[in-house]
Amino acid sequence: MENGDLDGGPVGLSHRRILIIYSALMLGMLLAALDQTIVATALPTIVGDLGGLNHLSWVVTAYLITSTCSTPIYGKLGDLYGRKRIFQLSIVIFMIGSVLAGASQSMTELIAFRGVQGLGAGGLMALAMAIIADILSPRRRGRYQGYMVGTFSFASVAGPAIGGFFTEHLSWRWCFYVNVPLGLVALVVTASVLNLPFHRVAHRVDYLGSAFMVTGVSGLLLVTVWGGNVYPWGSTQVMGLLGVSLLMLILFVRQEGRAAEPVLPLRLFRNSTFTLTNCAGFLAGMAMFGGTVYLPLFLQLVTGLSPTLSGLLLLPLMAGVTVTSIVTGRLIARTGRYKIYPVVGSILMPTGMFLLSTMNPTTPTWQAGLFMLPLGAGMGLIMPVLIVAIQNTASQQDMGIATSSNIFFRSMGSSFGVAIFGAVMNAGLAYWFPRLVPASPVHVSARSVAFSPAAVRQLPAPVQNGIIDAFSHSLHTVFLVATPIALLTLPFVLALKELPLRDDAYVTAATLSAVGSEAGSEALQPDRA
Repeated sequence: MENGDLDGGPVGLSHRRILIIYSALMLGMLLAALDQTIVATALPTIVGDLGGLNHLSWVVTAYLITSTCSTPIYGKLGDLYGRKRIFQLSIVIFMIGSVLAGASQSMTELIAFRGVQGLGAGGLMALAMAIIADILSPRRRGRYQGYMVGTFSFASVAGPAIGGFFTEHLSWRWCFYVNVPLGLVALVVTASVLNLPFHRVAHRVDYLGSAFMVTGVSGLLLVTVWGGNVYPWGSTQVMGLLGVSLLMLILFVRQEGRAAEPVLPLRLFRNSTFTLTNCAGFLAGMAMFGGTVYLPLFLQLVTGLSPTLSGLLLLPLMAGVTVTSIVTGRLIARTGRYKIYPVVGSILMPTGMFLLSTMNPTTPTWQAGLFMLPLGAGMGLIMPVLIVAIQNTASQQDMGIATSSNIFFRSMGSSFGVAIFGAVMNAGLAYWFPRLVPASPVHVSARSVAFSPAAVRQLPAPVQNGIIDAFSHSLHTVFLVATPIALLTLPFVLALKELPLRDDAYVTAATLSAVGSEAGSEALQPDRA
């Protein structure tokens, strides 16, 4: 009874029915996953076209902030109006943001419209994960993990390569326009096959808590960007913003303690699995984006690769994520054990990050690819297992908020990682430029030059070499700072209790029978294979 009930539990959905639902979810998630990676190889050219190297990190951070902060809200909106309806709304918002981002004429516009994209992406990720948790038990989820990982792996591998191809042969704007046809296909597929039972659950959305959270987090991120670059760390502007941000977060915590239905229920933190997995996810997200965002910049500006080739060279990183995620999922499904995988991943990830910090302008491309393997393998061993662990302990009523909270903390860590590493890079450039870039008729400074790879190659050789060395030293520091952050995940996953994985799912063939009858779907019958 390979696809039927497990250990005497309720009869699960058929393998065919699960694949149909998965196809709809994966199309939506492909949009969000692709847009996280497709822009990475285009960033150097975008900065060269629109200017604003100091704001490079915000092209990624704006997307992460809005997707992160909207994620918990989408969980409740799905309960209020149905997961399918809100999932489709997320696709529409994402498409609108993509069109506007592609038409941007300044870095400010691009950052703002990337925020609109993030609003849509938050719903795509949270609702897809919540639907998966509804239809599959934690034990059975391992069997289908490969399909989800395959989607992310395709986006991770194809994204940088597609982004590099568009940037080199068409325009970086097509990195955003390509989401429109994909979004239309996703809307058609979800309308056709995503037929799920919906029982309206009355909710009161905590908009005040959400406002406190967004204001506080955005302020802290802005502190990391302004401090030491735009204003001195001890300046009134930076210290004042820091004080306001901390006050907003304090008010957020107080609001969550008294709200009827908080965005982030504080009672969940009494569950040690919830707390430990979210802390580990936050730190892993921070370290992960130190590699995925700044590696293409290193490959294009320091080693001189084209955008397309720099995207292809990320293949070892993504291969590591893919292989370990698929193998881990199947081993979890077979054995029911999961703790060992994030422990090993928490050792591999900082190892890979440290190896990246040793790269310089003469590092062979094969060696750079080899250094990426342990980083990718570590990421693949950590991320999927944390979600399985937290969903295994969540009740059905908390499944949406528990899942979205895990995504929330991981994305929050990514947001802070991108902002902090951007500040580290900018500080490094400010230090190394006066020391390495020789005086020339062309006025060159860390703030004045549009650092697209093509623009740098057109500068006089001594100036060009100085800029390359300055970026090499600065990005070396970025990877070095990310190393201990990645290592900090280890004590949290070591403290994680390994609990037996549930064999039952919250949505079974019986609960879908009425929906299947209305949709005329024969795939709702239990799998008797």
